[in-house]
Amino acid sequence: MIRLEQVSFRYANSDALRLRDVNLEIPEGELALVIGPTGSGKSTLLGCINNLVPQFTGGVRSGRVLLDGIDTTSLLPRELATTVGYVGQDPLAGFVTDVVEEELAYSMEQLGFSPSEMRRRVEETLDLLGIADLRGRPLRNLSGGQQQRVAIGSVLASSPRILVLDEPSSALDPVAAEDVLALVSRLVRDLGTTVVIAEHRMERVIEFADSVLRVDAGGSVTHGPTREVLAGSPIRPPLVELGVRQRWDPLPLTIREGRRHAAEARRGWVEQPPTLPAPPGAGPVTLAAERIVVRYPQVVAVAGVDVTLRRGEVTALMGRNGSGKSTLLWALHGAGRRDAGTVRGAEAGQVALVPQTASDLLYLASVAAECANADAEAELAPGSTLEVLQQLVPGIDPQSHPRDLSEGQKLAVVLAAELSRRPGVILLDEPTRGLDYSAKQALNGILTQLAEQGHSIVVATHDVELVATTCHRVVVMAEGEVVSDGPTRDVLPGSALLATQVAKVTNPVPLLTVEEFLDALH
Repeated sequence: MIRLEQVSFRYANSDALRLRDVNLEIPEGELALVIGPTGSGKSTLLGCINNLVPQFTGGVRSGRVLLDGIDTTSLLPRELATTVGYVGQDPLAGFVTDVVEEELAYSMEQLGFSPSEMRRRVEETLDLLGIADLRGRPLRNLSGGQQQRVAIGSVLASSPRILVLDEPSSALDPVAAEDVLALVSRLVRDLGTTVVIAEHRMERVIEFADSVLRVDAGGSVTHGPTREVLAGSPIRPPLVELGVRQRWDPLPLTIREGRRHAAEARRGWVEQPPTLPAPPGAGPVTLAAERIVVRYPQVVAVAGVDVTLRRGEVTALMGRNGSGKSTLLWALHGAGRRDAGTVRGAEAGQVALVPQTASDLLYLASVAAECANADAEAELAPGSTLEVLQQLVPGIDPQSHPRDLSEGQKLAVVLAAELSRRPGVILLDEPTRGLDYSAKQALNGILTQLAEQGHSIVVATHDVELVATTCHRVVVMAEGEVVSDGPTRDVLPGSALLATQVAKVTNPVPLLTVEEFLDALH
């Protein structure tokens, strides 16, 4: 179905190859998962499939990309559009219309579908993705996760034979992510659709994947069976990492397989519970928000929320898409809307916010200029921000234009700019979107260090693995209200939706991470 023959690619302003002599074949009806470090070339590889690379991005590509034996360079854009459905990392950037229902119909209208066929497919897509209640909503008023589902629906509506998805679950809550991935899996199993997914949160996808394409930093690509490629990869989800370190055979890809391997250890812990790390003590209050209300014309986004942040504490803000997390962060920061309530404690300029669309904050001509500007504004020594950036994502060329970076790299630049100036209160909205496991580990180290130095940090996220390793406390929102607030070890393991992979494997023993599992064994 998809075949790449000796494909290499470099951007016009660089001599470095992003892809190097790639040879692979993906048969019809297969779900292939693309993994690799942040900025390694995963999005470039996906763009080659439908000729977005190099026709849209520019650059030089050699070799051949074949769909059903036909070279893509000989196909018209309309022919490619009916064959390959593509959803990029930033769904908002791909929208053409203003309203959900119109966006779902747009591609079919351009391809000449009849009005009756368009109407039927729009209704089916609304139901498949569970977004029927959003049909008349403006796209810009949706949460990031809701926008992601609409973007996927807009390409599904025209029934492409190949579906290419770049980080499709990065902004989705666990339930929405499972729904989307189950739908994608159903397209593969029932309709024979060929699906290629690039995803950093591999734990969500590996059980559905037939094969894995690992893109390494030098541009080479390894393609093979899921277990085989993951076993030899430096990038692994927690369940697979645990299986490798415990030498479990076969390597577990699902929670059921992991629980079977861990059954003996689990029985021992039930009889003699392991000693669990004690949570650190909370410091004095740095910010207190009382009865925060934010109203929009169609919805109350935040409904009388009380939040207290303490010195040295990292707080996770969790909840389904549209529950009000991002709105609350903006209200706490002071730059966003607040219709009622008060925020006390934080001085002006001492609350930093990294929004979900971090690229909105990048406006200079190079990464080096962005970092230098951040140093100057915060009165830091030259090179301070760039040093933090290299900790998060090594290898970014300082002379690169920020708009040429991957979404994860853009986020890393903004994170570095905000974290380097060390404000008293730090608010992060989905800070791991587009970051690989090593980058998340580096972020964890930076946030832990800042907390130890007395900063208060709030992380709005769906990434339960980050929460387990980084956050001391979890606040869960629903319908604009706080429904749960407590220590991470109390909130995560007891939730069927928020538990980490290790917590699900060890339940009812509340272990959260691979390291805790290994410590408990010894």
